[in-house]
Amino acid sequence: MTRAQIRGVGHYLPERVVENAEFESIVDTSDEWIRSRSGIERRHFVADGETTSDLATRAAKAALADAGLDTSDIDAIIVATSTADLTFPSAATMVQNQLGMRHGFAFDMQAVCAGFVFALSTANAMIVSGQARRVLVIGAETFSRIMDWTDRTTCVLFGDGAGALILEAAEGTGTPDDRGILSSDLHSDGQYRDILYVDGGVSTQSTGHLRMQGKEVFRHAIEKLAETAHVSLDRAGLAPSDVDWIVPHQANLRIIRGTAQRMGVGMDRVILTVQDHGNTSAASIPLALSVGKARGQIQPGQIVVTEAIGGGLAWGSVVLRW
Repeated sequence: MTRAQIRGVGHYLPERVVENAEFESIVDTSDEWIRSRSGIERRHFVADGETTSDLATRAAKAALADAGLDTSDIDAIIVATSTADLTFPSAATMVQNQLGMRHGFAFDMQAVCAGFVFALSTANAMIVSGQARRVLVIGAETFSRIMDWTDRTTCVLFGDGAGALILEAAEGTGTPDDRGILSSDLHSDGQYRDILYVDGGVSTQSTGHLRMQGKEVFRHAIEKLAETAHVSLDRAGLAPSDVDWIVPHQANLRIIRGTAQRMGVGMDRVILTVQDHGNTSAASIPLALSVGKARGQIQPGQIVVTEAIGGGLAWGSVVLRW
């Protein structure tokens, strides 16, 4: 059978690094308060004029270099984002243009923090069905553009960045020993809209700001993330003991710890970047995958579980062999 294998990864972070201490002059907070509640120490913010598609393009170029490919080798681009440059066209077509790619197709996917998991599952389906041979999957966000700088409970949590991954069709045996994506599990439930949303948009003719009921999101996150990870592992014919690395959505260290505990996986098998990047929404998983590879943590043949939850609520997971 056809498997969608990882050919290359890459990431890009804006130059500006914002330490927790910078927020002390903006809102009633402190470095200790932010660290103790989220595990975040710093994050990156875009410069004036720097856009989501700019970040995505930089990450895409890094992934292409890592894979030893160029744009002529790519059939499709999917950008997972909630902060596209414009209402339309898609950020993905802007990336396509910046890469000088004049063939194939490109589109955005919006599932907020779960966006990359949804995009990865979609790219996998396209490859398995034969619609594409190589797909560039990118998560990119500029959440600093939608922060309410008077809300200390949210403005300190988010950052900007992009990560990219190239999936390539390859033959597999149909067993868990195959390299590539082995299973996925996706969910959404719109009744929870009001616990995490942006209070603006095209139809309301306003940009809006991010609004979040942190305690409610926390409660749903640990339960739903552990459950979806178990479902994906079961579908792949694997158990938590087979997992080499969990690469979670990097939202909050307490959520990451709680999810790992429910899965029965030690924190020594969790890739952590939240301390340096904050919550970069759809960019956080591909960022962490790229950083994990660069650190020498993720090695060929290892089992990796990715899981994320975001506004919608939307959540899901993907199990793959690197």
